Amino acid sequence: MANLEELLLSRIRDVADYPEPGVMFKDITPLLADPAAFTALTDAFAAIAERTGATKVVGLEARGFILGAPVAVRAGLGFIPVRKAGKLPGATLGQAYDLEYGSAEIEVHAEDLSADDRVLIVDDVLATGGTAEASIRLIHRAGAEVAGVAVLMELSFLDGRARLEAALRGAPLESLLTV
Repeated sequence: MANLEELLLSRIRDVADYPEPGVMFKDITPLLADPAAFTALTDAFAAIAERTGATKVVGLEARGFILGAPVAVRAGLGFIPVRKAGKLPGATLGQAYDLEYGSAEIEVHAEDLSADDRVLIVDDVLATGGTAEASIRLIHRAGAEVAGVAVLMELSFLDGRARLEAALRGAPLESLLTV
């Protein structure tokens, strides 16, 4: 695991004052551009999917799509995108949540999930946990079970893990890196 952490950290670039002054943005595009690092990340997430008994992978808009889709392929599972409200055609199930300055809503095609599904939620970063918590609630409302949440990077100083604890109902939260 130490070698994986070293590899991933070496491919994540810090961008100061983005998107606003005082924020240190963690840019994963160098990781995505490196086939060895991207493959190692995909393999690590696929192992989590297998360990949790997931039957589907949910990727959260937008970087969760980039990470989750290859995980689903590698693990031999279906992929379900969770999108911002108004982006999916047809009937959707939505979940509103609060942001630092306002609110947002995410949606999923409800027919893509069933009571037989165990869903692994994949995203790049766990920050305050608002989007992840909303996705957990959305999956539960669709009748599926959350097998776990897997993130590339957890920003521990924002305490998102504590926010997710009750919603996870005992399912694991696994982060490959903690900063």
